[in-house]
Amino acid sequence: MKILVSVDLSDSTAEVVEKAEALAKALSAEVWLLHVGAPNPDFVGYEAGPQSMRNFVAETFREEHRQVQAIAEQYRQMGLTATALLIQGATAETILKEAAKLDVSLIVIGSHGRGMMRQLLVGSVSEDVIRKSPVPVLVVPTHHRG
Repeated sequence: MKILVSVDLSDSTAEVVEKAEALAKALSAEVWLLHVGAPNPDFVGYEAGPQSMRNFVAETFREEHRQVQAIAEQYRQMGLTATALLIQGATAETILKEAAKLDVSLIVIGSHGRGMMRQLLVGSVSEDVIRKSPVPVLVVPTHHRG
């Protein structure tokens, strides 16, 4: 079995990682940890900007990559097979694309439970993934964290 675990590297990531780890152990599953980074400004139609901005974006990606790699290493130390992925793009679409590409059996994602107004205006990544996923999605509620 293969599980795709989407991590946003927020304060709630530890909870999502912990739940996915327990599930992966119980199912002897291979884990793919995915963090979706913001697309390059050029990709969304903006100029790249000054060198200082490009340096900042590059450093942000390096740090995000280190964090996802550390989570994968934590899984490996517990005897699980884990691979870290950092991919730029639109979050829900990237999660679904990678899930299909990797032929996973399950997607694990967190839900922040943000307010109704934000939900109406921009929607939610977890909701979009649930609606469009051809495989089961486990949503870990993390909104109680404050």
